[in-house]
Amino acid sequence: MVDAWGDLPVDQITATDVEALQRDCVTHARQRQRNYRGGRHAGENVITAARAYFRRAIDDGIIATGTSPAHRVAKPRRLPSTRRALLPWEMQAITETARTTGNDVILDSLLLRLHTETACRRGGALGLRLMDLDAQNGLVLLREKGETLRWQPITLRLARHLTEHAHSRGARLPEDELLRYRNGRPMTSRRYDHLWKRLGEHLPWVATQGITSHWLRHTTLTWVERNFGYGIARAYAGHTDNTGPATTTYIKADLHAVAAALAVLTSEPHPLATSLDDLGFATTP
Repeated sequence: MVDAWGDLPVDQITATDVEALQRDCVTHARQRQRNYRGGRHAGENVITAARAYFRRAIDDGIIATGTSPAHRVAKPRRLPSTRRALLPWEMQAITETARTTGNDVILDSLLLRLHTETACRRGGALGLRLMDLDAQNGLVLLREKGETLRWQPITLRLARHLTEHAHSRGARLPEDELLRYRNGRPMTSRRYDHLWKRLGEHLPWVATQGITSHWLRHTTLTWVERNFGYGIARAYAGHTDNTGPATTTYIKADLHAVAAALAVLTSEPHPLATSLDDLGFATTP
């Protein structure tokens, strides 16, 4: 925007200028083999950024309300994600490969298990500190996008392994990072890149489809929705937005319902789990 409009007064930038910049960014978008969509996302990002810029100009009184040129240019409709829930045999192959290859199978196995049980995002896992682990009650405190904060149930077995992992690799203070390399340094996002690159080398379909940790989120949440319904799946995902059907106001699930879903998913009891009868699910006599 600075390169294209730097010499123009804010009130002289037109919708045509915004659209021209959008088309230019679409044309020159970086092509990635796995997820390239003809620059569509680049064009969407241009409109989003321009709208934010002109909205601030309106708030500061630089241009009049309703005169934002960016809001007169249509934002491209976001295409459906190509991600999907992984099949059981795919999950088994990924898990087996992760724990039998690589230079830190303990860390990789913990990562996959953590993402599978919690359906957390990468940022949530990377932000975990020693003080965020409640091993006695099987909980981790996740900090994710939108500055959301929530306690998420995990199995007592995973909680125990995370505790042992952190302590054996030098985590001592409450604010110390939970996930760590063998040399004691806190894990970074590069571990994810190395993990999925290696999995793609051993399992070509992983590389071909561009499977990443976020697919584990899709897998777990799909299972929860199919077996426990939308309300519990929404709580399991940590969604707090108010968009969508008005019925979302009335189908909120609590921590105990999420723990119950986890218990069934992992076939391991959880101390905070509500019984299925209390949740309204019939149990086999």
